[in-house]
Amino acid sequence: MKKSLVLTHRRWTATTLLGIDLASGGLMERASHRPSCAKRLRMEAIHRGDSFNEIAQTIHDHCAVSLLRAQRLARGLTLKIAAGGLNSLGAARGDAPRVDGDQLGHWETDRQPRPATLALLCEFYECTLQELGFGSAAAAVSPSSSALSLAGQSPSSPAALREPFAADSLEQQVDAARRSVDRTLAVGTVSANQLDLLDEQVLWTREQYVYTPPAPMIKALLRHLSEVEDLAGHRQPAAVQVRLSELTAMLSTLMADALMKLGHLTRSQSWYATARNAADDSGNTELRARVRAQAAMLPFYYGPLEAAVSLSREARIICRGRPSATAAFASAAEARALAKLGDADGAEAALRYAAAAFEQSGAGGPADNDAFGFPERRFRLYESGTLTALGWTGQARRVQEAALRLYPTKTGIDPALLNFEAALCLARDRNPTEACQLASATYLRIIPEHRTPIVEERAREVIGALPPGAQTGRAARELREILALPPGQM
Repeated sequence: MKKSLVLTHRRWTATTLLGIDLASGGLMERASHRPSCAKRLRMEAIHRGDSFNEIAQTIHDHCAVSLLRAQRLARGLTLKIAAGGLNSLGAARGDAPRVDGDQLGHWETDRQPRPATLALLCEFYECTLQELGFGSAAAAVSPSSSALSLAGQSPSSPAALREPFAADSLEQQVDAARRSVDRTLAVGTVSANQLDLLDEQVLWTREQYVYTPPAPMIKALLRHLSEVEDLAGHRQPAAVQVRLSELTAMLSTLMADALMKLGHLTRSQSWYATARNAADDSGNTELRARVRAQAAMLPFYYGPLEAAVSLSREARIICRGRPSATAAFASAAEARALAKLGDADGAEAALRYAAAAFEQSGAGGPADNDAFGFPERRFRLYESGTLTALGWTGQARRVQEAALRLYPTKTGIDPALLNFEAALCLARDRNPTEACQLASATYLRIIPEHRTPIVEERAREVIGALPPGAQTGRAARELREILALPPGQM
């Protein structure tokens, strides 16, 4: 986003210095003055006896709006009234486009009307193309077009072909360009209140994500992403653009995680890539690390495990040794993946680092119900996964019991994962019947909307960990039957 904004400003500045009229484009349009300012200027100019064109030029210069908008404001018209007048004028013309207030607003800010529309605008405002700010569009209008004839010019007349600013000195052009760039940098389409409201909505979504099933959560995430994307698509001050990129990264990460839970692996991977791009665009070090640590979950559950180690290690490196909840999360994720790969030394070292970072950062507490938090119960979940994968079942069971006491309800995804790991420990300790019974009870306790493919896979892991002779036993068969039944029949 930042690169595209810089390039846009460079192109804008260069074309302005060359004398190309961009007054109708979005870069000059984002006015910092209220409509009441234009109304005051109009009333003063009417008392002086100024023409509409003179009033429009005054509003354009003072309020930093496009010439097309200035012509409307000079006449005291609202977008709706002006659109109605254009439609009435074009009713007798077969090729005249239909216009609404929103469309007219776009023409006044960042879109180039078609030649037929330019002709209609010239006729309605009784102006030339240059007086509407579309001097560079004259070539797009055919010689027979009424846009030029109604403006009192022929296509080949000197007035029609004269470049804007031709009468100005180079020094004046440079000064005008600098003033316009300053205005563009100073304004945007997002108010502070609007941005704060977006922050509150995303924070609320992060809290709801902890308990809400993934399918309905995706719909909410799509709504928020659409709103943020719409704002980010317009030129914003750098500080605002950073915050929009941060919000995009957070929402995209949750979208990727929800899709992973539902088993849409390719889409999940694509959304994680989008989240990393947005986080990198924001420049927020903590967020860049957090998104990568979260993205490591996909290869951890579905492979390759080496990718999970790489992503979580990259996240830890981005943290630069500073103790934080994200550093603890990244190291714990790295430990769990290394343990599954059989690297006991690496897993133990990473887990020690995660424990130290967690303790020093004071993580937990306020972020207990935040999908981007890393409270103690989440840390214990990763510790349990590491110990279980290493085969240290006694330590793992103690951690699982301690972690489960920290959850207010036992029907969520994380408590279920802890119980499945407890079942894995029982299977490895050669208690197959008890292991299958715990896995069955855990799966049935989960509400149907949370029984996603990723949960089912964890339950199937228990069967795979059973001793060979026990995998065909009665308890294992009952667990397979439960997993095969549709949710509504359980």
